Amino acid sequence: MTARELDAAGITGPGLRAAYAQCRRLNARHGKTYFLATRLLPADRRPAVHALYGFARWADDIVDDLGRETAPRERARALDALAARLAARLATGPAQGSGTDEGYPVVRALAHTTARYGIDPGYFTAFLGSMRSDLVVTDYPTYADLRRYMYGSAAVIGLQMLPVLGTVVPRAEAAPHAAALGEAFQLTNFLRDVGEDLDRGRVYLPADLLAAHGADRELLCWSRRTGSRDRRITAALMAAAALTRGVYREAAPGVAMLDPVARPCIRTALTLYGGILDAVAADGWSVLHRRAAVPRHRRAAVAFDGLARALAARRRARAADRAPALAPAERSPA
Repeated sequence: MTARELDAAGITGPGLRAAYAQCRRLNARHGKTYFLATRLLPADRRPAVHALYGFARWADDIVDDLGRETAPRERARALDALAARLAARLATGPAQGSGTDEGYPVVRALAHTTARYGIDPGYFTAFLGSMRSDLVVTDYPTYADLRRYMYGSAAVIGLQMLPVLGTVVPRAEAAPHAAALGEAFQLTNFLRDVGEDLDRGRVYLPADLLAAHGADRELLCWSRRTGSRDRRITAALMAAAALTRGVYREAAPGVAMLDPVARPCIRTALTLYGGILDAVAADGWSVLHRRAAVPRHRRAAVAFDGLARALAARRRARAADRAPALAPAERSPA
């Protein structure tokens, strides 16, 4: 399947194909919901999405998966090296046969995707800035503070995707909805991963939201450490879920602004990620003690519906491409 996607995208250089294949593996291994939705895109667009995900995952792994035994200064240097390698590749161009980017296959694929789709490199600068903040910032006093962080960590992901997905309206009109969807996905992850993030020393639930329900970081730590429940924590988690659903509502109108063949992918991702909120509630708001997951049968049903919609959209697109152009008189009846 990888070869078919690369062939469809016209990616022929062996080194570049290997770089894209690495990004695809990262997506398949770590972004299961995201990867499932990506499969609903036309084959020629999937490698670009894998490249965008692969780069984001690579940077995120530098921040998180190097482990606590790696000093923040060393992780910052690793992020700086990644940023420098990307800047160099963007400056020299993404020619398929030039450069090795040894140790940084994601950079090569990302630079090629950036050039092909005209993605603003500033989005990657903003993203890496948020990744650097994770090395020193451990909580957020207000939701406004969190949103400033999420612009680089999540909103720009949606903005990067827009040129790949395509739009039927001016891109600037769809951009706020794409940014909101990126934020909604990340807020969903924050809620699902409260316990795991706490183990990393971070709390992404804003302190003002927690305080409004009588909770705070110390109470979260107590609950994680002891396995005990507290109604104040549950109330705060419910409020976070309600806030996140509101951001999904901001994002939803953007689906209709996308290229029709891309809509099933994003609609499926929206449904699956929204389903994580349902799973958190169904599990009794126990995210401090275990990770909630969408049941497999539900994922399969959503994916099957998305596949049916994707195939129908592609058939319509092929029919439109084959249809002869109408004469002016036929297009505008008297």
